Amino acid sequence: MNIVVCISSVPDTTSKINFSENGTTFDSSGIQFIINPYDEFGLTKAMILKENSGGNVTVITVGDATVEPVMRKALAIGADQAVRINRNPKDSYSTATEIAKYLSENPADLIITGRESIDYNGGAVGGMIAEILNVPFVNACNGLEIEGTTAKLSREIDGGKENLSVSLPLVIGGQKGLVEESNLRIPNMRGIMQARTKPLQVIDPSNTDSLTTSEQFEKPAEKSVCKLVEAGNEAELVRLLQEEAKVI
Repeated sequence: MNIVVCISSVPDTTSKINFSENGTTFDSSGIQFIINPYDEFGLTKAMILKENSGGNVTVITVGDATVEPVMRKALAIGADQAVRINRNPKDSYSTATEIAKYLSENPADLIITGRESIDYNGGAVGGMIAEILNVPFVNACNGLEIEGTTAKLSREIDGGKENLSVSLPLVIGGQKGLVEESNLRIPNMRGIMQARTKPLQVIDPSNTDSLTTSEQFEKPAEKSVCKLVEAGNEAELVRLLQEEAKVI
């Protein structure tokens, strides 16, 4: 089985985010980049499927040379090869179009994306890839098993859980539960050494036009000071809610 895992290089969740040039550009100085956590669940699941049933795992991303350390980590985890489309991603549509173009020329049985990336939280790339390739898409998957040419899936829905059966090829958006956090792979020394010799292919983009642009970024307002009201002083609580918070 040929599995392609789409990965994003995103800032570590502990990073302090800042913007430069009057809030129009993300300031990447001093930022540690990691594999998007939702993508890491998908990559681990791909490795388990490969180990159980055989096959090949390719990781793919759209980005410049700065994303290659993250791709090498994916190779160290166990992916067989990596593909970098040499373009600075601007929006979901251009990213999805570039990946779909590669996949149309290099078909896969299963394409795994994360439910969303933790930087922009767009959650649109997986669905767009599926639409362009005209294959099914199932998002927010927290369970996946392959039986021949059929995928058995589960995902969270409002008020419950949905079980699905879908024929391959297929695009899924994975999340926590696809594998447990305790099963996430940590590269060992052998994997790191092997990653240096695994193929990392860089291909030219098709230069699809971006449909959106970011005009300015703004950080959330700082939290205001918290006021505590003594137990039993309901009148003061009501007064503060009316006069200061103005919520009642």
